[in-house]
Amino acid sequence: QGQLEESGGGSVQAGGSLRLSCAASRYTFSSNCMAWFRQAPGKERERVASIGTTGNTDYAASMKGRFTITKDKSKPTLYLQMNSLKVEDTAMYYCAANPTCLGLRNPRFWGQGTQVTVSS
Repeated sequence: QGQLEESGGGSVQAGGSLRLSCAASRYTFSSNCMAWFRQAPGKERERVASIGTTGNTDYAASMKGRFTITKDKSKPTLYLQMNSLKVEDTAMYYCAANPTCLGLRNPRFWGQGTQVTVSS
């Protein structure tokens, strides 16, 4: 219960694109601010993007213009479209949920993660 399941990760060449998906219950999507986080070996976890219950979005500065977060409540599924990928984007990507976007420092729910590897 309350589980989030990511998919869509893989290996891609720099400059390429990937679309990550996160499946969850309709209640989870309707009641929470959803977000994507990532963590690379030896680096701190960082928030990639978030989307609130009203559809409001927020992006990390380094990802703005390249990544797009969307959600489809009919499935329900959270997406992260990643374009113009860089080697520096290589990381484990996690789907997360929290009642409020302001509380995303410590999300209440986490997915298992999906690996994204970008090569030059």
